[in-house]
Amino acid sequence: MDWTWEELLYRFQTYFIIDLIRYVVAASLGYLIIWKLCGKLLQHRYIQKKKPSLKQHWMEIRYSISSIAIYGIVAVGIFLGIRSDLFHIVNFEEYGWGFFFLSLSLLIVWHDFYFYWTHKWMHHPKIYRHVHKVHHRSMSPSPWTAYSFHPIEAFVQAAFIPMFLFVMPIHGIGLLVFMIYQISRNVIGHLGHELFHNAFITSKWLNWITTTTHHDQHHHYFNHNYGLYFTWWDKWMRTEHPRYKEEFMEVKARKKQPETGNEKAVLAKS
Repeated sequence: MDWTWEELLYRFQTYFIIDLIRYVVAASLGYLIIWKLCGKLLQHRYIQKKKPSLKQHWMEIRYSISSIAIYGIVAVGIFLGIRSDLFHIVNFEEYGWGFFFLSLSLLIVWHDFYFYWTHKWMHHPKIYRHVHKVHHRSMSPSPWTAYSFHPIEAFVQAAFIPMFLFVMPIHGIGLLVFMIYQISRNVIGHLGHELFHNAFITSKWLNWITTTTHHDQHHHYFNHNYGLYFTWWDKWMRTEHPRYKEEFMEVKARKKQPETGNEKAVLAKS
């Protein structure tokens, strides 16, 4: 045994703090910029009719912290896997830039595949009501919803990284880039406001990338749009919401509401 319980506890605390910072920074930026600072400016881009309550936000934060604790445990497992040569984190001296981009791309594609099928599986009635229902308590999602999972779901959704590392090594920097990409896309998916350009619906070069409306519909309608980063699996398995494109375009077609006389007076005094 080339580790001690004290070292594992230290590792867990370190991974927990790093992931907590990652979540807080990403969710806070989304919430403060889009919901607060630009709230009125982007009100016409809010996808659903009703915004979540403060009570829901605190519920999401509590579950997100428990999820981060689960991720910390999985990260400790990855650390032990590296120590035992089960997993390999490589550097640029061993593998160059070509492998960096290849492994990063494959990890993103693998995560999207893994997420689609485990997500769809968690919608089975016997599993949904005990596990995935926690995430769907946020019918109107917010940036804080990003990690709001039942502990079992949090573990399932963290397991894709050790599975990938069991088959393929990755650059340490590549893994860091992926983790930033993952939380950013997660927060964007739960942003509640549609900010994507129309080309993400109309262009064949971009319409395979999920928009905020895509995942927002999943929270609203439950049984559609299981994909994470890409629309591939929803299209192939015919689980994409039939009005996905129409609702996206409806949100983007909304006009900004003119300021009322009272709002103008308040702005003039401020």
